[in-house]
Amino acid sequence: MSKPMQEEVESPCIGVCSMNEDTGFCHGCYRTIEEIKAWWDMNVAQQKELLVTLEQRQNEAFD
Repeated sequence: MSKPMQEEVESPCIGVCSMNEDTGFCHGCYRTIEEIKAWWDMNVAQQKELLVTLEQRQNEAFD
């Protein structure tokens, strides 16, 4: 009997890894250093919640 596959959330990293000194967010994924470090320790729900936050940050940056 096989184990059910656990849902996996793709990392928001796009390989543009430089931090904006004014906002503290990565220019590529809009995460903070703390969020980048914590990503792999987050559960799926936390990762999805962060993705919503990142989308909001990105939208605010371009308003």
